[in-house]
Amino acid sequence: MSTLCPGLSNPVHDAQKTFRALLDALARPGTRQVLAPVQPPVGLAPACGAACLTLVDLETTVWIQPGLPAAIAQWLRFHQGCPITTDPQQADFALIADIASAPDLTAFRWGSAEYPEDSTTVLIQLPRLDGGVPVTLQGPGIQSTLQVELPLPEYFWSQWQEMTAAYPLGVDAWFFADNQGIGLPRTTQLSAYR
Repeated sequence: MSTLCPGLSNPVHDAQKTFRALLDALARPGTRQVLAPVQPPVGLAPACGAACLTLVDLETTVWIQPGLPAAIAQWLRFHQGCPITTDPQQADFALIADIASAPDLTAFRWGSAEYPEDSTTVLIQLPRLDGGVPVTLQGPGIQSTLQVELPLPEYFWSQWQEMTAAYPLGVDAWFFADNQGIGLPRTTQLSAYR
């Protein structure tokens, strides 16, 4: 365990800063937020690592995309004590590093009519938060419309459109690159893409 990467430098202050940034990201979909600095294991972006150290705990189950280094699961267990699952349907949080080989959004838990909040939140790492096909977002937290250019495959946006039709069921998502994150709650709809 002595070779594990450290957690947050100042656990209380950094977790509060990161939590506020994550909430702001969901409250204002499509806007970039800077997260507290952290040095996670290889395969985990700093912003995604900070989010994990802020959101997961002993009572939240994490699914980690197959193929990611085992050191990530060890790091999360050591710092947060969270259970790890191999079943996406059991996950409170899902950690995705390669969107091209990730399961469809339907593979994760969408909640139920009685408990829509009992769903998976997906944490998606990207090489950057721009440079993709422009997509126009609308919904709560967006004054009119907002355009993002996340480097995501077109089928992701098709899945997102299908999922938002099932509201209040669905997943919420955060996208991370380097030390920044963008939130996309299930209330966010696409007004145009391509």
